[in-house]
Amino acid sequence: MNTIPNRRAICETLMEKAGQDKTIVVLCSDSRGSASLEPFAQAYPQQFVEVGIAEQDLVSIAAGMASCGLKPFAASPACFLSTRSLEQIKVDVAYSQNNVKLIGISGGISYGPLGMTHHSTQDIACIASIPGMRVYLPSDRHQTKCLMEALVADDSPAYLRVGRNPVEDVYTSGQCNFVMDKATVLQQGKDITIIACGEMVREAQKAGEILKQKGISARVLDMYCVKPIDRQAVLDAARETGSILTVEEHSAFGGMGSIVSQIVSTCCPVPVVNMALPDQPAIAGTSRQVFDYYGLNASGIAENAERMIKSSGKIYPEH
Repeated sequence: MNTIPNRRAICETLMEKAGQDKTIVVLCSDSRGSASLEPFAQAYPQQFVEVGIAEQDLVSIAAGMASCGLKPFAASPACFLSTRSLEQIKVDVAYSQNNVKLIGISGGISYGPLGMTHHSTQDIACIASIPGMRVYLPSDRHQTKCLMEALVADDSPAYLRVGRNPVEDVYTSGQCNFVMDKATVLQQGKDITIIACGEMVREAQKAGEILKQKGISARVLDMYCVKPIDRQAVLDAARETGSILTVEEHSAFGGMGSIVSQIVSTCCPVPVVNMALPDQPAIAGTSRQVFDYYGLNASGIAENAERMIKSSGKIYPEH
């Protein structure tokens, strides 16, 4: 079982690049510990800025640095970064076209026991709605590293959300099959497509394996690039499998499922079901307890997929 959280992969990648590129700077809002950025602060003190608990200042200072030719990476808990700083993200970063990479740590319901005040279940909807902002939810440490390397190399603003705890590997080192802004096909299938992002990808992958044992051919897509979303992968899934199940650690409103539904309903109408968190404060508990409670796990995903296939009238070997 992997013990390295995605946030640590972010720090390690930034440390690798910062030694070669002195324009890379890292900022945080009294969150160097929770963001796993302490090693970076110690190794590159001249390229690290501690803003304190002032998320709006964090974003605006990062934007100012970017306007001077630096490459700032600003890290803060996703629940605060995506709400307290929304105006600064909209105006100072996106509208001003400043090359700021925003890193939302402990995203989704990672702070489960702390309740709704510390959950970030609206960040995809908020930030994806801003013109010029990209939104990424990598699924594991290997994909996080690949994504960070790509973000260091480009010059456009982006929001990256990762969870707090280690997650099971979806990929292996050196075999991530990463292509910027393109979904990764984890499993081919013809009966239904499961599209997931972030920590839900591994659960979707497991669900695909469960369905395969039942004779159901499920395509599984890792849609780490929520915006810009891989439209072609979505349309291919709709045309070739006839139904889509989306899974995300986010509100059912305005997230990846909503984006997929808009694409499908406009270009290739097929049934789409969105598995997400309900329109209510999530229960308090560990991430696993919350996921299990709402059925955002392998068995819950597989059950929903099987239900969709049955309702469509498709026949597979077991039946």
